[in-house]
Amino acid sequence: MTSRRILNSLGMLFAGVVLVSPAILFFLWMLSLSLKFEVDNAAYPPILIPERFAWKNYTGVFEANRFGLFFLNSLIVTGAATGLALLIGVPAGYGIARMRATKAAIVVLIARMTPGLSYLIPLFLLFQWLGLMGTLVPQIIAHLVITVPIVIWIMIGYFETTPLELEEAAVIDGANRWDVFRYVALPIAKPGITVAFILAVIFSWNNFVFGVVLAGRETRTLPVAVYNMLSFEQLSWGPLAAAALIVTLPVLVLTVIAQRQIVAGLTAGAVKGG
Repeated sequence: MTSRRILNSLGMLFAGVVLVSPAILFFLWMLSLSLKFEVDNAAYPPILIPERFAWKNYTGVFEANRFGLFFLNSLIVTGAATGLALLIGVPAGYGIARMRATKAAIVVLIARMTPGLSYLIPLFLLFQWLGLMGTLVPQIIAHLVITVPIVIWIMIGYFETTPLELEEAAVIDGANRWDVFRYVALPIAKPGITVAFILAVIFSWNNFVFGVVLAGRETRTLPVAVYNMLSFEQLSWGPLAAAALIVTLPVLVLTVIAQRQIVAGLTAGAVKGG
């Protein structure tokens, strides 16, 4: 029995390494590109660890490409879109789960699966008519198309797994529906809310399509700024890799910090049916 457990553990470890190794390899190669001069990036055979580190690739990104402004834009857009998505999605998920509104859940699922490009042209015409093009407002509203269905769907699955006995006891004690949601359901749902928050941040932060169409010169987000570094005349791999890592770093740090809450939310059924 002990040997079987050891073999199972080794098998799981091997499977995990096989699944994760490509992502780790790509990340290490991007890190290597960002720390090398262009001469080393063009060398053959390829050099993984250079003799000299080109730290100017990182400093040059902020000096020459106004990444500070674009970073702030991404923070504003992602923060507002995630906050509004939680404000709308958590109560909506609770209501759909408690009312067993299957048809509403199907609508949310369809909205979650529909590509963002499907909403782009109507939103573009609407914001152009309202005179909001080139500001951060269209991007925030457009990102809600992505974040709200994600939050609602996760919270539906999570609230369906939470016990009703505590809520029924609170109702017997005289609590109204709002008090039950605020003081009973929300504290229990914290792991699920954490998972919804992380996923909403990731999808909003990495969104490229809405930013490239709806943003102006001063309201670009980081993914759009990285794309604008591409040029037909010259392609500098070092600064481009450094910019890509800068875009990835906030989400990576957030995920590492909240990994325990994410695991707790996933194991508690926060993505049931997803």
